[in-house]
Amino acid sequence: MKAQIKPGKILINNEWTEAASGKRFDVINPATETKLTDCAEGDLEDVNRAVSAARRAFEGGAWKKMSARERGRILNRAALLLDKYRQEIAELETLNNGKPVSETLHVDLTLAIETFEYYAGLADKIHGETIPVNGPFLNYTLREPAGVVGQIIPWNFPLLMAAWKLGPALATGCTVVLKPAEQTPLSALRLGEILIEAGLPPGVLNIVTGFGPTAGAALARHMDVDKVAFTGSTDIGKLVMKMASETNLKRVSLELGGKAPNIVFADSNLDDAVNGALRGIFFNQGEVCCAGSRLFVEQSIHDEFLNKLKTKAERLVVGDPLDPKTQMGAQVSQEQFKKILGYIEQGKKEGAKVVTGGAPAHTKGYFIKPTVLEGVTNQMTVAREEIFGPVVCAISFKDTNDLLKQANDTVYGLSAGIWTRDIGKAHRFAKEVKAGTIWINCYNQFDAASPFGGFKQSGFGRELGEHALELYTQVKSVWVALD
Repeated sequence: MKAQIKPGKILINNEWTEAASGKRFDVINPATETKLTDCAEGDLEDVNRAVSAARRAFEGGAWKKMSARERGRILNRAALLLDKYRQEIAELETLNNGKPVSETLHVDLTLAIETFEYYAGLADKIHGETIPVNGPFLNYTLREPAGVVGQIIPWNFPLLMAAWKLGPALATGCTVVLKPAEQTPLSALRLGEILIEAGLPPGVLNIVTGFGPTAGAALARHMDVDKVAFTGSTDIGKLVMKMASETNLKRVSLELGGKAPNIVFADSNLDDAVNGALRGIFFNQGEVCCAGSRLFVEQSIHDEFLNKLKTKAERLVVGDPLDPKTQMGAQVSQEQFKKILGYIEQGKKEGAKVVTGGAPAHTKGYFIKPTVLEGVTNQMTVAREEIFGPVVCAISFKDTNDLLKQANDTVYGLSAGIWTRDIGKAHRFAKEVKAGTIWINCYNQFDAASPFGGFKQSGFGRELGEHALELYTQVKSVWVALD
């Protein structure tokens, strides 16, 4: 089925409506630099309407009365519908985001479906406990939904990030106001249609398209939102946290930026490590918060490893995202395109050498060649700041103690990779590297059952797995006198 490109509206109370202001904004195809469609530009008034609908649904609607098992059935039907419309949604995501259709089909859609399936199964398994307290009392806990939740998602995995947030929120019985990134609203809006088709009652999911400083800020500040979940840059995450504290001190969870160390020891399987380094930085055009952007390579294999990496990087097919043979698509926007090229120039000024890439890949569209920089030190701008593009910074190391210090010498702590045949070394480094996810002899592996989140300025709270349920529930302790 071909993707349906149509003007986007705001979803409130299961009804599609224009923004109160009547404003609209353009949605661009980054591979062609042409307009795909336009969407309603929501702001404070629309967020107010959406939050009111979510509050009504939470306090007294069909959702409140629905059993946990029935909530699970709705999530399962959503998974089945996502699978039914897989081809259409993959094409829609690719047109809007610029990523290869092979990835949207086999990665984004597959993981989004599995996420809804996973939380469908967990919905009726959220329970409290009885506690053997002192005295003649029965003490038990209830795990209750957090309430009305504001969710703000990024543009790099629009559908998947919506699934990561909606799955646990809906499974626990929360109601949601979702704010997709203004660059990539289309798959989130299609997901809204699918959830309505799956049987989601009015007001449970509301979607407000618009810009961060208006719609996003209004959601983060809103007095009647009980919890806000944000995925995006660390700088914006700090603003969200500040805004959330300005009104009702709402709960916050943040999944933010990263500058992951991907460490290759001389005793590793070099071919596997090269493929892992390639996947770690060029998957999704490098627009990945956990990308292995700092590549630490042991000195004795440095030259051989970079030669292999250069050869493979230059063979990657960069082009039409709708072509199944394409391996790297376009960056999401002109702003991102220019930002990445600016970082490459900054790296060269500070002494880094371009091994390959470092320039636009085509004359039209926001395509950048896979880029490998060498001669990088951990103090250079390209090693300190999140580039969020297909640029890997190779750093040579000889001393493992110094390596560990360098790996942890970053404000981020989202992920890390370790390549070695020495299982003892692998586990020692996994324990010492300060990051929320450690991949050993693999990279970019995800599962709906396994938690994901960051240390330090990569955020707090865990998405996926049972841990995500903690983000959307609160615990109530009940005491009963037995005498």
